[in-house]
Amino acid sequence: MPQPNPRTTDALTAIGAFMTAQQNAGYAFETVRLRGTLLTEYLEHVLNAEKSTSITAEELVQPERADSWLEAANVGETRRRNTLLGPDAVAAHDSQRARIQTYNTFVDHLGLSRLQRAYPPTGHGDRLEPEQAYKLLRTLAVRRPTGANAATAIRTAAVAALVAATGHSVPQLHQLNVTDVDLERRPVPVVTVADLDHPLDKHTVEILRRWLDVRAGITKALEGSDPGYLWIPTKPGRERAGVQPPRPGLTRAAVRTLHAAHRNLVLQVIGVPLRPYALLPRR
Repeated sequence: MPQPNPRTTDALTAIGAFMTAQQNAGYAFETVRLRGTLLTEYLEHVLNAEKSTSITAEELVQPERADSWLEAANVGETRRRNTLLGPDAVAAHDSQRARIQTYNTFVDHLGLSRLQRAYPPTGHGDRLEPEQAYKLLRTLAVRRPTGANAATAIRTAAVAALVAATGHSVPQLHQLNVTDVDLERRPVPVVTVADLDHPLDKHTVEILRRWLDVRAGITKALEGSDPGYLWIPTKPGRERAGVQPPRPGLTRAAVRTLHAAHRNLVLQVIGVPLRPYALLPRR
């Protein structure tokens, strides 16, 4: 039986089929969810603008409709939640890149690669100013979305706080051990990264204390075999080929795990998929 042409199917149905194809292709859950959210935003914008109730996938991705969506998103018209810079702020550079990447992947899925759009140049436009970074860290430390894992949320806030405090990226902070953090140092608490001591402000110290308390609760079950990694998984992994995963605390949390947790939490809390990179001080 011939398969229906995805270009001529209802756009909402095509988006659902696209997300299924992305899942089957092995894309991360967070990536698939974000692309689904952005395509739904695109469809809603077009239907509302044209006072229509349905449209085909091929009609949806026509350049003039994509232009209208991207322009509206750029000035905040499609935003559903507030941002660090207020409800009327222009869209973050990375969020517009994500929209274009999503659009390009979708048109490729439809067999319409000729419609792909050029990506805006990469740059430092998404680096936060110090005051913005502080506000984001405070938000991550006190707000937890419904259904989010509390231990993962505070670990994410602690990682983000150290990125901002030290100027080091997540891969550079990945190898830290608990002994590298000295919250009792006087006159100023420090964290040692690559043999250099970085002073910690009171807010960062508070977040790290909370994470160390949570971490101690996780590693308590190890009964003295804690290897001392600062960043550890907050829950057991999945069984693979009949082999039980190691208990949390016996291995380091992977860099990709820390990145995914950050992106997921920031997206849920402020509606913008900022990477930890945004917290690095401007040079």
